[in-house]
Amino acid sequence: MTSPNVLITAASRRVPLVEAFKRALAELGMRGRVIVTDVNPMSPAVHAADGWYLVSMASDPGYAHELLAICEAERIGLLVPTIDDELAPVAREASRFRSIGTRVAVSEESTNLLCADKYATCTYLRAHGIPAAETFLPDQVPASPTFPLFIKPRVGRGGVGAFPIHTEQELAFFLQYVHGPVVQEYLDGPEFTIDMLCDFQGRPLSIVPRERVVIRAGVIDRGRTVRDRRLIDLARSIAAILPLRGPVNIQCRMVAGWPVVFEINPRFSGGIPLTIAAGADFPKYLLQLAAGLKVVPTIGAFKDNLWMTNHEASTFVTAADLETRRLHLPVPTREAA
Repeated sequence: MTSPNVLITAASRRVPLVEAFKRALAELGMRGRVIVTDVNPMSPAVHAADGWYLVSMASDPGYAHELLAICEAERIGLLVPTIDDELAPVAREASRFRSIGTRVAVSEESTNLLCADKYATCTYLRAHGIPAAETFLPDQVPASPTFPLFIKPRVGRGGVGAFPIHTEQELAFFLQYVHGPVVQEYLDGPEFTIDMLCDFQGRPLSIVPRERVVIRAGVIDRGRTVRDRRLIDLARSIAAILPLRGPVNIQCRMVAGWPVVFEINPRFSGGIPLTIAAGADFPKYLLQLAAGLKVVPTIGAFKDNLWMTNHEASTFVTAADLETRRLHLPVPTREAA
C-alpha cells in the first residue's frame, strides 16, 4: 500500500478540497497528511493544510521537478494538481512520480494539451459525433456571421477575456482586444458542469451533473445537482473517446433539449464541494485508488436537487502563523550533493 500522504498543488482558495481530503483520510482510517503548495503564504488553503511548501509558478521549467522533490521528501502517495497551467507538465512526468511511489490524479499529457485548446477541444468532439459548440479561429469566421457569437481566449481559464458579441463592430474590436481568440456560436440555455471521476485506467467511476445557476468570476456561486440521463450519458461518451484519468469537469449548455459542450477541464472543478456533499466523494475514491483498492463505479448515486449557496469566509493569521506550517526540503549533505 502506498503512503496515504496527499499533496494538493496550487491550493490557493481550495480550502473545501483540502478539508475534504482530510475528512476522507479520517473516514478511511488512513493516518496521512494533506500538504499543499502555493506561491503565496497568504493563500487560505495554506492555513487549512497540515503543511505547505512555497514553490515556483507552474510555468517555471523546473516546476515539476520541485514537485518530485517534495513528493519524495514527504512520501506522497497521491498528487492532486488543480490548475490548468500545471496539468500537462505534471502529466509529462507521471512515470517519474510513479517510480517514487506517487500516483498522480491527472490525465495524459495529450489529453491536457487538447483540453487546454478550446478550438482543438470542440473540433475533436464534433469530429467524434459529440455535440460541441461550433468554434472558429479568427480567419475562419464566416463573412456574414449569425449573431450573437461568443469570443474568448483559445487558451485561458476562469472566464477571463470572454465576451458576448452582438454586432460586426464588436466582433472587429474584440478580435483585436482578446489575445489569441476563438469565436464560438452563442449557446443560449441553462449552463451545467458535469463532474466526473475516472480511475487510472480511464473508466468512469462517478458522474454528477450540476446546474450553474449563479456564476461569479467564472466559478459557481449558487447551483444544484441534477440527475439527468442526457448529461450523464454525455460524460460517458466523452470518456469513451478521450483518455481521462482522475477528476474532470465538462462544461455545457442545454440547447433545444440537448447538452452542447463548450469546454472540458481535466481537473477538479470549483464547484466540487457540491458534488462531494451530494454523496460522490471523489477524494475518498482517489485515496482508495492510490492505495491499490478496488473502487466500484457508482454512476448516478448522488443526492439529486441538492443546492449549494456560497459565502465568504475569512482566516485570521499572525505574522508568526505564516511560517508555522511552512515546510522545507532537507538540505543535502556534502556527500549527497
